[in-house]
Amino acid sequence: MRTLGVMTARQDASFRRSMEVVVRSDRGLEIGQVLCEATDDALSHLDKPAAGSIVRSVSDDDIQGIDRIDSARTKKLDACQRHIDALSLDMKLIEVEQLFGGERTIVYYISEERVDFRELVKLLAKDFGTRVEMRQIGVRDEAKLLADYGDCGKPVCCNTHLSAMPPVSMKMAKLQKATLDPTKISGRCGRLKCCLRYEYDNYVETQKQLPKVGARVLTRDGTMKVLNQQILAEQLLVETEDRRRIVIDASEVISVLKGHQRPAESASANESKSKSRSRPDRSSGDSEAHSEGGSKKRSRNRKPRKTEAVVAKTDQAEKRKTDQDESTTESVAFDKEKKPTSRNKRSRNRNRRRKRGPKKEDT
Repeated sequence: MRTLGVMTARQDASFRRSMEVVVRSDRGLEIGQVLCEATDDALSHLDKPAAGSIVRSVSDDDIQGIDRIDSARTKKLDACQRHIDALSLDMKLIEVEQLFGGERTIVYYISEERVDFRELVKLLAKDFGTRVEMRQIGVRDEAKLLADYGDCGKPVCCNTHLSAMPPVSMKMAKLQKATLDPTKISGRCGRLKCCLRYEYDNYVETQKQLPKVGARVLTRDGTMKVLNQQILAEQLLVETEDRRRIVIDASEVISVLKGHQRPAESASANESKSKSRSRPDRSSGDSEAHSEGGSKKRSRNRKPRKTEAVVAKTDQAEKRKTDQDESTTESVAFDKEKKPTSRNKRSRNRNRRRKRGPKKEDT
């Protein structure tokens, strides 16, 4: 599997682009290709690159060793697939890679579930005579190992310069006005193409500077309604007031009107706002005098209302008091008429007792 790494070299050695060299990495001796000098700008585009050192440039003996490894690759694939079928393992064999130094052999496979390959490792180590490493990968890594050229006619990105697989979504394809046909926007791995990610950030920044779809814009030719955007070209498909559809540059837009507001309505609204704001500033003294006069008039008008209400309440209170007085006088007179009758009865009883005299004692 191709990876990107930063390799150090001797000071007296000189290498040029596309030159094949033998490097020593954390995996062992490998064959590499020189891309560029490790400048600060180049390192800023790499995320945790592999480290190592350049041993030498590829010699004729090294080329013969590479040919032997390539010729033995098909035999190792057949042997590995035969052991997988014999053990009935649920896994898909993708690639068998042997390092140039012969330290280890790496077996790449795809499986949806966990696989117990301990017996398989023992059989392969016995057949190959090297250390065997099993590595599970995904469908994108499969394309990175096996794919050669993409639909654009160039080598696939994952096999050349991509060190990590960027996340790609259908939203990126819609924003770039790409076709939504899966067969045209999918790469060799069957997933969305990685190149849809490259210009997405530029599309987002450019779209922020354009009027939204459905907005009304003001131009030299009048007001227009935005129907569509051509983000990369920075153009707008608009509808004029006479129902014509034309394409204009975004630079021709003078301003964006809020909502469905017309230019005349916006001008009148601005004038009314300016007048309402300027009135208190121009005649502040008059407004204060007017407010004072108005408050005095209001106070004058309110006083009679208050006195009328008070008089009405006092009249009602006096009527209630007179009614209560009349009821109390009637009750008092009624009591006075009753009281004399009780006193007369008492006096009569006393007179009768006196006439009778003391009670006679029994003999």
